[in-house]
Amino acid sequence: MTLFENKSFVSHVGLVLPFKIDCDALSDEDIETLACIVARKFTFNRVYGIPRGGVRLAHALEKYVSPEGPLLIVDDVLTTGKSMEEAKKKFGDENTIGVVIFARGACPPWIQAIFMLASWAD
Repeated sequence: MTLFENKSFVSHVGLVLPFKIDCDALSDEDIETLACIVARKFTFNRVYGIPRGGVRLAHALEKYVSPEGPLLIVDDVLTTGKSMEEAKKKFGDENTIGVVIFARGACPPWIQAIFMLASWAD
């Protein structure tokens, strides 16, 4: 398994994309390191991982939950942002932070990407 697969695939929302970012290839140590990076930047009082891709990161972030701060919603790869927006609506929390490992394009203002794909690369 590799992180980047050079073949087209159909995304969660039905888009045909020219290559896949498969975060299942990230080791547990990679996920723990990414969680530490997120926790250095944000304070949050609970964390929710978008099924299926955000669950591992959310689990790694649980040890950083603080009594203060907003809800943190996490996912592995953002393409359209639909899953993140749906989760934000589900919790009905205006004071929400979103973090994704990779973004394949622009993020809504409330979501931060650890790694952002250049617009010409997709």
